[in-house]
Amino acid sequence: MAPRTVTRDQLAGAARAALGGGRRLKELDRLAGGTRKGVYRLTMDDATTAIAYLWEASENYWPETQWGEDDADPFTPGYGLDLFEAARTRLDALGLRVPELYLVDRDRTHYPADIAILEDFPGEDLMDFLARDPRAAEPTMARLADGLEAMRSYRAPAYGSVALVDGGGRSRGTSCEAVALEFGLRCLVDAAARDPRAESARDQLEERLHMLAASVRPRAEYSVVHGELGLDHVMVDRKGRPVIIDIEDLMYFDVEWEHVFFRIRLHGDYPRVAVDGLDEDRLALYMLIQRLSLTAGPLRLLESDFPRKDFMRDIAEHNLSEALAWITDPTSPARTACCARGCWTRG
Repeated sequence: MAPRTVTRDQLAGAARAALGGGRRLKELDRLAGGTRKGVYRLTMDDATTAIAYLWEASENYWPETQWGEDDADPFTPGYGLDLFEAARTRLDALGLRVPELYLVDRDRTHYPADIAILEDFPGEDLMDFLARDPRAAEPTMARLADGLEAMRSYRAPAYGSVALVDGGGRSRGTSCEAVALEFGLRCLVDAAARDPRAESARDQLEERLHMLAASVRPRAEYSVVHGELGLDHVMVDRKGRPVIIDIEDLMYFDVEWEHVFFRIRLHGDYPRVAVDGLDEDRLALYMLIQRLSLTAGPLRLLESDFPRKDFMRDIAEHNLSEALAWITDPTSPARTACCARGCWTRG
């Protein structure tokens, strides 16, 4: 579904309530990239800016799937104000920098959907900063690595969505690797339904997934995992501190899940956040699963009104090629090959 037009007048009251001081909303700009929620920059008449998140169906590009949505499934995509607040609370408690909250409106006083207005960081994200000036970005990267260590060191009582577990709930399934395997198999079904190459290789890829899963030894250590932490999901504040955004998918899970995503996204910069002691068998399983996820997801978005279709097509093509390398040449470096295009969006 394509986003409907949100007008300045519709958010003027929320902006006034959030930023106050006699300010009036002057400009409203929808930021590119969001796929599940609307992300808007609010510019007031004194040049103060803030970000508005809108969680409503008209802002969600994703088509429905046959699998439905289940809060007890760690891989149900994060959506909604409750998930955002729970994730923000957890990261803040761990000492990570997250955007300051100016307004939360779940009563829909100011807008006919749940909204939050939060701190804006109008400069470049950490991905662009690192590309532009690697030396200047080193302190920010070091602080990010410290934050990631705090996330890795935390031990949750169970795996699953932070909002679910911290609220006393439990995820379905028996282990991280078991629910990840189930997710990978779902992604394979979705990809095979949309690409003949995936369909032709479906049996072999399914066999490979089961073989990789069988090699994983039991473990019950659940760290804090962002899930999609590319450097474009890290902003930089005026003091050079990294600020974590797009946090609704925050979960307690195997730390290897996060590091597979880092390897896919950070390319040659991965050593800046690499750590020792990761489980190689989990890394292998999760690498193939994420390649299938990054194939199936973009292929699904191609069926929607999402405007950046060429971008989506490139992502799906790259990750499908990487997934197929597991069966055409399982010893190939493609098993752990990195690509900065592995993910696509903010929120």
